[in-house]
Amino acid sequence: ALPILLLFVTAWLVAFAGTQFPVLRAALGTSIDLLPALMVHAALQHSIGTVTGLAVLGGLWTDALSGSPLGISVAPLFAVGFLLHIRQHLLLRRHAYAQFWLGLFAGAGVPLAVGLFLRLGDRPAYLGPGTGWQLLLGGLANGLACPVFFLVLDRLRRAFEYQPVAVHLPGPDREMKRGRR
Repeated sequence: ALPILLLFVTAWLVAFAGTQFPVLRAALGTSIDLLPALMVHAALQHSIGTVTGLAVLGGLWTDALSGSPLGISVAPLFAVGFLLHIRQHLLLRRHAYAQFWLGLFAGAGVPLAVGLFLRLGDRPAYLGPGTGWQLLLGGLANGLACPVFFLVLDRLRRAFEYQPVAVHLPGPDREMKRGRR
């Protein structure tokens, strides 16, 4: 249960940190949301229940702290998590370059899907020339953050879990001497 708790605490910190740096947001022209990279980690390392919980809670936390309607980012986050989870046996999840590309596509895909959902609703989203820059920057930030999340959360998990002890038993070809000699 501890790795799941660490995942949700990290998600809460990521959602909160995305709103706490207005100088960085003004300099870059966009706010950086690293929750899609964390969703990639959850989809490749945890169960579908954890992925669903992270999509719901993380999406609600992000929407509560942004100007988006509450719950609009839950479906895109869940879609990324679900698609990666059902195909996790096909993905090179232990390699940093694969984690980078998965994080990049998730980091660009989730905001794009949220923008399209906003266009379908009563709040039209502005999709203009700056949208490409925002998607590129968000994708690169998530691509770089994804291997870091894998590294840090896996090390924390290993630090708090028992590691199996290698037991060395004698092989079948070992000669055992008995008696006095």
